[in-house]
Amino acid sequence: MTTETIEETTVYRGNEVLNQTPELIDYDVSDDPALREGLVREGAGWALEDLAEVGRAAGSRQVQEWGRLANEQEPVLQRYDAVGHRRDDVEFHPAYHSLMAKAFEFGLNAAPWFDDRPGAHTARTAKAFAWGQAESGHMCPIGMAYAAVPTLRHAPELADAYGRRLASAEYDPELRPMDDKPGLVLGTSMTERQGGSDARANISRAVERPDGTYDVVGHKWFTSAPMSDGFLTLVQTEPGLTCLLLPRVLPDGTRNPIRLERLKDKLGNRSNASAEIEYHGATGWRVGEEGRGVRTIIEMVNFTRLNCVVLSSAFMRKGLVRAVHHSRHRRAFGNLLIDQPLMRNVLADLTLESEAAVAALMRLGGATDRAEDSESEAGVRRLGLAVTKYWVCKRAQAVVGEALECLGGNGYIENSGMPRLYREAPLQSVWEGSGNVAALDVLRVIRRQPETVEFFFDELRLASGADRRLDAAVASLEEDLSADRTDTDLEFEARGLVERLALVFQASLLVRHSSPAVADAFVASRLGGSWGIAFGTLPRGVDTPGILARVPVGMIG
Repeated sequence: MTTETIEETTVYRGNEVLNQTPELIDYDVSDDPALREGLVREGAGWALEDLAEVGRAAGSRQVQEWGRLANEQEPVLQRYDAVGHRRDDVEFHPAYHSLMAKAFEFGLNAAPWFDDRPGAHTARTAKAFAWGQAESGHMCPIGMAYAAVPTLRHAPELADAYGRRLASAEYDPELRPMDDKPGLVLGTSMTERQGGSDARANISRAVERPDGTYDVVGHKWFTSAPMSDGFLTLVQTEPGLTCLLLPRVLPDGTRNPIRLERLKDKLGNRSNASAEIEYHGATGWRVGEEGRGVRTIIEMVNFTRLNCVVLSSAFMRKGLVRAVHHSRHRRAFGNLLIDQPLMRNVLADLTLESEAAVAALMRLGGATDRAEDSESEAGVRRLGLAVTKYWVCKRAQAVVGEALECLGGNGYIENSGMPRLYREAPLQSVWEGSGNVAALDVLRVIRRQPETVEFFFDELRLASGADRRLDAAVASLEEDLSADRTDTDLEFEARGLVERLALVFQASLLVRHSSPAVADAFVASRLGGSWGIAFGTLPRGVDTPGILARVPVGMIG
């Protein structure tokens, strides 16, 4: 063929964008079968419309842009004003405040504590899962506002004064006395340089003044959301660790001497500030009894752990949805990626992991609603949350990494959104106790609360007879827990034990509530031994069309 012939028959298209995936934007994040089924199943079907409103907003172009801007234009610490006065302010891009305002409007803060409708916590769990797929950094202070209420109730006067303000639909970012604000955010300050998760190593001290307030001197190594209106803080008093509430601004309008020394330069979670702080004679109000600070604040810790599961599950879902969306539009080697057997194995495997997380999350939301009136539900929530926090927060990292790889080089580019998601994924596993802390918490329940363990196994037995592999896994766990082992052996094996507890919990829920395709493949792979180490190692015979039908990828309009 001559050069002239080539020129006549070939159309140069090098500048044309071909075989690329359309932008995933303006879609309903809540159009998710596992999420909606869980919402109805756990008694909050009345919130379906509210959930759809949140889902449409989370998938909108505007909110996605807010998320991008809030992460690219990071918070800035302004320590001093122009003439040298301490300011200790954190400045945020307006997009961050827009996200916070929407979260308040949607009732993702403490609103469920003041909502008499059955399933209020379940509804909040589902909405936070959907909204967390838009941007997760601002969900840290939102989650702490939600979690603060049960701890604040240890000080009835403070709860009466500020509880409902934590549930306000009106976001107010200005630093003012808490009594003058319509809506509040409370953070926590627990860890110190020398102790980390070992709060009993804290050395910051507080002395009671004649007026009943406390004079606080010391430091904190990680204070998330330092622009909050106040912080629930653990400090040493004469009887031991005590919980105090320290406001940023005192009732007379002066700044409480809480010095922001620097903002943490974090791997991810860039939109949310975290700070090292110092107390220079700061004023605190006692919450709960002196010397019982850990018991007082542990309720807040448990509810922020639920928030960790919410966000880790959201990361999985968002990564999966992006991977499937890409595979439905991208061609390679003559076919769409979604039609290629190996890619279908990978995507189906990711779907199983994501749906199992959503099933456990929604069950925990329901248990939260019913725990106050039911010992069995309180038991399911206590042990179920501990094992799920450990497992789902770890699995999110693997799922997001594999989902990024499904996009190839495009997934490694910043404006795909996947690198931000990848950086976010490890945080929830670290926050409120990293893997070992979570595993040891499960051992604590096993050793000290046998009735809680029995309630948990009662939950598992609801799936008895549905799958012999699940029945065998549950029986094996019961046998292991009843075996006579030393504390050292039990602790050495803690992670393996917690992993098995999490998997049988997820499997029991999928067998009872999900599609047969999902349930059978999950049990075969996670409990039946037909699985490799990496994703995409499901055995032959699994119903990949049935599994992938559970993935929510729907555009609006």
